[in-house]
Amino acid sequence: MLAEVLSEVATAIKGFTLADFLDILLLTFILYSFFRLIKDTRAYQMAIGLGIVIILYLITQWGNLLVSHRLIKSFISYLIIAIIVLFQGEIRRLLTSIGSRSIIKKEKNLTFEDLFQAVDYLAQNKIGALIALEKEISLESYASRGVQINAQLSKDLIVSIFFPHNPLHDGAVIIREDKILAAGCLLPLPATHKLGKQFKTRTRHLAALGLAQETDAVIIVVSEETGTISLAAEGLLERGLDKAQLKESMQNYFI
Repeated sequence: MLAEVLSEVATAIKGFTLADFLDILLLTFILYSFFRLIKDTRAYQMAIGLGIVIILYLITQWGNLLVSHRLIKSFISYLIIAIIVLFQGEIRRLLTSIGSRSIIKKEKNLTFEDLFQAVDYLAQNKIGALIALEKEISLESYASRGVQINAQLSKDLIVSIFFPHNPLHDGAVIIREDKILAAGCLLPLPATHKLGKQFKTRTRHLAALGLAQETDAVIIVVSEETGTISLAAEGLLERGLDKAQLKESMQNYFI
């Protein structure tokens, strides 16, 4: 048995070509890009579960376990549909990444001290805010539907935009590196969410989650009811952050 396996391996190595190497390289890149997108999300656990199912399929085939193999084979027939349904958000972000500027992470030396000070001030005074920070996927389509600002990022400008009765305070501010691109922008609402009934009317939080599901942007939300700071990224929403926790999370997402 072992001799036959070794013989097959030797035959495969002898027939290995440059096309085979490029094929493996491309598949590795696709898998790496996909797992990078679903890292630290619920989809990551689902991917592990699907991997276990595939391993069980191979084991039952190798061990000639007919009933188990047939059962798992019937399930795998619907695997493609299951992947599309379960990973629709991640697939959408992957395709958007490919169609945008670059899927390769660029090194950026970004400092957001003015932003942190502004968010802290807004939270202390219970002034609602929605701030989206662009990463690799362009937010130009959302910025173009708002009021163009194209100004240097500063605490005073952010606070003035979200100050009550300002015409732009209900929309989102979009930031690219150290520039405020636009304000008063409309963000997409998520198709589905599990935030509970308490988020039924909190459009800022839902808009932040919707953009986090569509792109790789990092979105900061300040509640005008409680002053609570939330952070949406990679399809998830972190709630109840203080200034130090916000800084730490931002550093993790922009390293």
